[in-house]
Amino acid sequence: MTYDLTHHARARLQQRAIPPLVIGLLEQFGSVARCGGAERLTFDKAARRRLARELGGSRSMQIVERWLSVYAVVGDNGHLVTASHRTRRFRRP
Repeated sequence: MTYDLTHHARARLQQRAIPPLVIGLLEQFGSVARCGGAERLTFDKAARRRLARELGGSRSMQIVERWLSVYAVVGDNGHLVTASHRTRRFRRP
């Protein structure tokens, strides 16, 4: 994981049981969308396809499936601001 964590992000990752590995997968395979003054990393359909191709099997995808609803917000300064589980659709810009 190359992002610096803010104090808020560190607390949210712990509270929401999101392992740092998931943030690394988001960084590597996630799709980026602008939101306000930051970028939101999500596992959309294309990102899931890239991840499945890299992991190479349905068993591997079953292991990470519980975290595919996670998203992360990264500020323009390169700091991870927060991470959470998505419960609703994101509106398109």
